[in-house]
Amino acid sequence: MAEAAHNMPATFDKRERIVSRRLMDRLFGGGSSRSMSSFPLRAVYTVMERGSHDAPVQVLISVSKRHFKRAVKRNRVKRQIREAYRNNKSLAYDALTPTPDRALAVAFIWQADRLYDTAEVNAAMQALLTRLAERLERHAACSDKPKTEPTTATENDG
Repeated sequence: MAEAAHNMPATFDKRERIVSRRLMDRLFGGGSSRSMSSFPLRAVYTVMERGSHDAPVQVLISVSKRHFKRAVKRNRVKRQIREAYRNNKSLAYDALTPTPDRALAVAFIWQADRLYDTAEVNAAMQALLTRLAERLERHAACSDKPKTEPTTATENDG
C-alpha cells in the first residue's frame, strides 16, 4: 500500500523484533519511554542509540490473557497487529530517516476485550504510527535548533 512509494520491503524480520530482556526493561521500567493510544492499541516507545546490527525500529507485540483466555484468539490478534505494522512500518522508518544514529523501540499492547476486523486494527495502527512519526519529527526539530545565548537587559538598551 504505502510501501510502493517508499521502496521499502513489507517484511517483518527477526532483527525487527524486541527479544532482549534488557531492552524490554528499558522500555517498560525506565522513565524515558512515552505512551500513546489509538483504541484498541496502545504504543509504548522510546528513542535510543542505534547499534550496528539493530534495525531502525524494533517492535514487541503483547496481547494479555486478561483480554483473551484462549490462545487461538490471542494469536489471531497478534497476527493482525503484525500484519498492520508490516504494512505501515514505512511511517515510522521515514520519521527516523533524518537521524540515522537513533533507533526506536515500540511495544504494541492490545487493550480491548473483543476481536476487531483486520481493517479496524490496520486503521488504529496507521493512526498510531502517524502520530508517533509526528512526535519524532517534532522532537528531532527541537533538538536540531542551535542553542542561543540569552540577551541581558544592558545589551538591549544599546
